[in-house]
Amino acid sequence: MVRQDELRATFRGEFGAEPRVCRAPGRVNLIGEHTDYNDGFVLPAALDLATWVAAAPRADRMLRVRSLRQDGVASFDLDEPDPQPRRDWTDYVRGVAVMLERSGVRLRGADLLIASDVPIGAGLSSSAALEVSVGFALLDLTGIVVDRTELALRCQQAENEFVGMRCGIMDQFIACHGAAAHALLLDCRSLEFRLVPIDPTVRLVICNSMVHHAHAGGEYNLRRMECERGVALLAPLLPGIRALRDVSVEQLAAHGDALPPLTLRRCRHIVTENDRVLRAAAALEAGAVAAFGALMNDSHRSMRDDYEISCAELDVLVELAWRTEGVLGARMTGGGFGGCTVSLVRADAVERFRASVGAGYRAATGIAPDIFVAVPGEGVGAVAD
Repeated sequence: MVRQDELRATFRGEFGAEPRVCRAPGRVNLIGEHTDYNDGFVLPAALDLATWVAAAPRADRMLRVRSLRQDGVASFDLDEPDPQPRRDWTDYVRGVAVMLERSGVRLRGADLLIASDVPIGAGLSSSAALEVSVGFALLDLTGIVVDRTELALRCQQAENEFVGMRCGIMDQFIACHGAAAHALLLDCRSLEFRLVPIDPTVRLVICNSMVHHAHAGGEYNLRRMECERGVALLAPLLPGIRALRDVSVEQLAAHGDALPPLTLRRCRHIVTENDRVLRAAAALEAGAVAAFGALMNDSHRSMRDDYEISCAELDVLVELAWRTEGVLGARMTGGGFGGCTVSLVRADAVERFRASVGAGYRAATGIAPDIFVAVPGEGVGAVAD
């Protein structure tokens, strides 16, 4: 876990100034995978795991950035006329600064020291936590009152246009708008949202598979292209549709034979997943945790079979969870091809879950999973001195 006092002390030693500290959370998506870039619905929760940025202003227009996970200090000139990606982790930082400037904000130069306890490559959105914490810190140092939705949009733009990952808005949005003890139902087209309380008798348990398959980024962008192809093929049959969000389960069933089999499977996941998200939010609000868990199970099967973004290790974790007493539902979470699962577990069954799933996964894969209870936390903000 990041210790704020140690972060401040390291910053003083590195940059010779007293910093302000900001933090932005990682997230776990309870249901609604790959629906965000299809203008659909998602139901994530912010975590108490976070990325922390210690920051102090400079007199010039330079950004100097150091991560405690990396060696060396990276420097960028905010006045560089045509900034280009460096194809490393610093693109997330620089991309946010570039997009904030292009939106009309003139930032102050800054020294930044970054620390994080969000696992990288685990599907818990370490990249959005980095983007949002940096964006908030830069705006805070410049003296600008942060519009959280605008910040989320600029951070998404940075990842899309500077980093080159065509992600949707979900990760940045929940990092900005998360609330303790709640999930957040987000309409990714209108950006309307409402907080959904999480039943206090259940726990969200995350299992990190400790694997991340290298082709994940390319497959993510490919899935988006496949969805866009589906919309193009369905549009003559369903006038007015702009995204798979606009296609109902019934309409896809009626017109699915117009799509190639692979495209149909991809579209079927998105269309049915949007329906599951809305039903899941209603179930949570009604306290119907068993119904919510069943929808999580259906979501995993859809991601495994239709969208094909699971992997053997994630499937092992989910199947072990399904067989454990006290588990109401389980699914992979995040972009896929490795990372984490999330399980809805009755509070009195958490230790049984840890022991059973941990031992079963080690026996099946030879890997010890990292298993922990997710505590839904607050969105981005400055930390009191």
